[in-house]
Amino acid sequence: MAEKAILYGYRFSSCSWRVRAALLAKRIPFEERAVDIVRGREQLTAQYRAINPAQKVPALVIDGVTLVESIAIVQYLEDTRPLPALTPKSPLDKARMTEICQTIVSGIQPLQNIGLKNFLTSDEEYTRFSLHWCERGLETLEELLGRTAGTHCVGDQLTVADLCLVPQLFNLTHRFKMDISKHPTVTRLNTQLLAQDLFQRSHPNTLKKEKDAQT
Repeated sequence: MAEKAILYGYRFSSCSWRVRAALLAKRIPFEERAVDIVRGREQLTAQYRAINPAQKVPALVIDGVTLVESIAIVQYLEDTRPLPALTPKSPLDKARMTEICQTIVSGIQPLQNIGLKNFLTSDEEYTRFSLHWCERGLETLEELLGRTAGTHCVGDQLTVADLCLVPQLFNLTHRFKMDISKHPTVTRLNTQLLAQDLFQRSHPNTLKKEKDAQT
């Protein structure tokens, strides 16, 4: 029997949540090891740097190798465990999926990363900067999803775009208290997807309940 994969992550990290959801969607057994990137700053230790040179989460140990960067990890899982597929077959739909993913992972997530606080003059400046670019990203997503959405981001199939969308919206609405209601397609998808078993099982609050039950 193959050894369980090991996911190094932080439960509130949207990047970690993407990978956690992909592992669950593909029914890959894994153990999650918490890396406290906020209070404990555990990502900055020499021990963790040996796992992930960028000193970020997530990192996934699987098949005898260690992979970093959430999209690279998910792509590896898709290539090595192709069923159930998380990528559309149509080249156009695949490109549309990638548009949505890149808007989130390149255009929103890095611009609200907690690491930016160290390079801005105050918490207020950090919040103002982050909210501006997050709102701009939501405007883009609303237009893109207006072209593609069915029950999921791209038609009616669960794809990597959904794995990116739900964690990012949770981050924005809970951490930054953003009101996303003026983006109707984004809001609808968020409500529908969050109700699905996959996103309930991979939700940060579910991890907390499981941890509390073990103590």
